[in-house]
Order: sequence, then structure tokens, then C-alpha cells
Amino acid sequence: MGRTRGAVAAGHQITAEAAAEILKEGGNAFDATLAALFASCVAEPVLASLGGGGFLLARSAQGMPILYDFFTQTPRRKQPLREVDFHPIVADFGTAQQEFHIGIGSIATPGLVKGIFQIHRDLCRLPLSTIIQPACDAARNGVSINELQHYISDVISPIIKSSPGALRLHAELGNPDRIAGPGKIVHHREMADTFEQLAKEGEALFYLGDIGQTLARVCGESGGYLRGEDLELYTVEKRSPLELDYHGYHLFANPPPSVGGTLIAFSLALLETENLKGFVPGGYEHLIRIAQAQKLTQQLRHEYGVDRNLAPDTSHEILGEKYINSYRDTLRKHLEFPRGTTQISVVDAEGNMASMTVSNGEGSGYVIPGTGIMMNNMLGEEDINPHGFHQWPVDRRIASMMSPTLVLSDNRLSIATGSGGSNRIRSAVLQVLVNLLDFDLDMREAVERPRIHFESGLLNLESGPSQTTIEQLIKAFPEHKLWPEKNLFFGGAHTVIFSHGGLNGKGDSRRGGVYISV
Repeated sequence: MGRTRGAVAAGHQITAEAAAEILKEGGNAFDATLAALFASCVAEPVLASLGGGGFLLARSAQGMPILYDFFTQTPRRKQPLREVDFHPIVADFGTAQQEFHIGIGSIATPGLVKGIFQIHRDLCRLPLSTIIQPACDAARNGVSINELQHYISDVISPIIKSSPGALRLHAELGNPDRIAGPGKIVHHREMADTFEQLAKEGEALFYLGDIGQTLARVCGESGGYLRGEDLELYTVEKRSPLELDYHGYHLFANPPPSVGGTLIAFSLALLETENLKGFVPGGYEHLIRIAQAQKLTQQLRHEYGVDRNLAPDTSHEILGEKYINSYRDTLRKHLEFPRGTTQISVVDAEGNMASMTVSNGEGSGYVIPGTGIMMNNMLGEEDINPHGFHQWPVDRRIASMMSPTLVLSDNRLSIATGSGGSNRIRSAVLQVLVNLLDFDLDMREAVERPRIHFESGLLNLESGPSQTTIEQLIKAFPEHKLWPEKNLFFGGAHTVIFSHGGLNGKGDSRRGGVYISV
């Protein structure tokens, strides 16, 4: 690898540059990942916030991967619905609309801050005061709004405009009542101050100190479920990842109780015997198998209740040979016919690998005063509340589609990937892995190739395949939607790879992806 220190793929130039700066200063992949996380809160405030949660799939050099689960938790108590501040907004994607629920009553127990400190204690080399510095500099110097961030802000503008605190996070200096447009500068000085306070005082500031006390008080007084005991008793869970062999590669993914890793593994298991290498990448024979595997995976979700929190035994049963074979038979018989999430992938010269996916939902609209921290709206996310709103089991880690993924093989190939995009996470990761492992495509083509996604009876297709292929897919899936161009709807699979002694990577353009090697 020569003098190369490492590489990062992430969702914004500032996010990726923060990781690169820390790698240059001698930090490892995990130092760089945390630096990118703090910077993403500054540069991608709709997608990342200390008020949310996420996962890190980490592999120390020559060690076994471990999954850090610091996703959100349901509160320990409920209250009468008439007292809950919880209301819908409509996000307009231009080609589609989606309803989300926000308000104080949509806030779940956040885990991101505790995750940061646990990861730092276990894996990092540099002091946190050094790790946060690139993010603090960007927050105080200001961030120029790019086209993608403006589009995302416009989509969820009802949330941004729902409170003065939320609007301040997205307003340009001198125009506090207006969402900043492309090219305008947004400052996050309060956020920088908060990062520095946390680095100095530790996680207790957020969970037991002034920040946590303010959050708990507001929730108690203004229609939220969250209380001080929820914050005090939250713990980071360290889990053994879900493992799967695929064509000689060893995959590690997010295990139960989250569901995304199991669904990706299930789809790959269906496809393993289909000999995709014999087909043209992006051709009908390839895409129809991907579409049918996604359809069967969707069927599994409903038949097996996979939308709920999974037990490890359930995951093992689903991925067992007998169960998989029954679905493979079905696959062969049928071959005739923003969400607020961001991904950070880092590999360093020592062989450390990090794949981190974090989410704040779309944000609840509530910003803790003086902190720049928008709280999550996970209790208002339909995708992760399969029992229905307000029907969640108390004090339970919320199931997630997020699935940071690592791939290892005996020929020294290593991949760190993952994606944002709610239910599209599993289809984005699946297709990038198939492109890399089955078709041996170069990194750029593997990440950027047009995608498909099947859900709720509808096949979504990005434009790009030949007209003949599209017509064949439409015939097989009469209920379809053809997207005229790439869109963040299909996720953002920022990916890095170490192969044959060199580093490579690609940030997914659908979500402003940036790749930097240092």
C-alpha cells in the first residue's frame, strides 16, 4: 500500500474530508469514522444528528468483526394518546409523496452519543478533542449548501418549518426565516460548542447532565414519551454479526434484532445458485432474478413477520438450507415474467475496516435549545413501527433496515459498504455486492449502475437498462414505476475496497457520495 494511510467513502465532501484529515494525523479507521460522523451532522443535518442512532460494523486488523448497536430504543412507559404531541407531515419527492409523523411524541431514546463514546473507548487511538476538530471547523466556518442537500431540505421543508429551532439549522446567515438555497452558507456554531462540551465532559452531559435534563423535561411537559430514566438506562449493545458465505466470500452483516442484514443475506442465498456470472450485467436475465429475489424477500417479511424485532434463532431458521431451498424453487418457477440515513465506509493501511450507518429518521422538528441537536422521529417512522403507531413494545431496541456490511476473502479482498434509504437499503447493498462479487465490475460501475427495488407490489426502476430490457421487466411487473434519472430514493451505497494491495472506493452519486484516498 506504500504510504497510503487509508480511504473513505461518504455522503458529502466535508464528511469525507474530516475522515481523511484524521487519517493524515495518524488516526485509524475508527478515529476517521467518528470524525466523519461528527462532520456529517454538520454537512448532512437532515440525515445525521446526535439525536438519532445507528450501527458500526467494525473489524480490527486481523480480528473478527463486531457489530456496535447504538440504534434508538422505545421508551419505558406510555401515556394517554390525547396527551401526545404527534402529527403528520407530507414530504414531496416530486415524483412521489410520503407521509411522516413528527412532534415531541415521535422521539425515541437516542443512542448515537453513547455509541460514539463506546467506540472511542474500545477502538480509537486519538483523543476525542482531536477527532471532532474538522467538524467544529466546518460548523464555525460555514457549509455551502449543495444541490442535493437543498433538494433534501426542500423535500422535508414541513419539518424544517415546524419550529424556529429546526429552521435555524437550515437558514442562511442574515435570513433566519428562509431555508438556505444552493450556494448559500449555513453556520452551526451551537453544534460546534456542543461537540467540544461533549469531548470535555463525556457522554454523561447528554444522558444525565444539562442536555439530557432539558430533553426529558420538554418531553414530560410537551407531549413526549421520553423520560430521564430512558436516557439514564440506555446501553450500547455489542453483537456478533450475521455471517454468510457467498461464492467463496465471507459476508458479515447486521444481526438480529435488526432485520436488514437478515433480508440481505436471504436475498443473496436465493441468488447463489442462479449463476449470475453467466448473464450480461444490467440485462434482463440478471435484473429479473434480482427483482424476483426482492419480491420473495418482501414475501418473507410478511409471511414470517420479519418486520418485527428478530430473535437469533429466527434468523438462523430463515437462512437454513431447507427454508432457503423452498424459496429457491419458487424463484426458478417465476423467472418468466429520503429516508434520513447516511453511510460512512473507511479502510486504513493497517487493515482496520469500518462500516457505519446512522439515522435521525427525518427529524422530529424539536431541536434541544443551545445545542444544534435535532431529535429523531423514530416513533413516527411507519417502516420501523410494524405494530402501528403508539403500539410499540416498551423498552425495546427498535428494529432497523440499516445494515453496514463487510466482505472478506482469502485472496486479500476486503469490502466495507452499506447504504442509507430505509427499505431501499437492502436492495442497494444487495445490488452493489452482486455487481462486485458476481460480475467483478469496477468500483464506479458497481456503485453507479442503475438499480431496481420491489416493494408493496411495485417495481421501481432507474433508467439506464436497454429499452428491450425495460419492456421485458414491465411485462413481468405490470405495476411499476420508471424513474427518469438516478435518485436518492434508491439509497447511497458508499463503498471502499482493499484488493491486491491497493485501495479503491466510490461514493454513491445518488446521495452526494465522495471518495478520498490519503
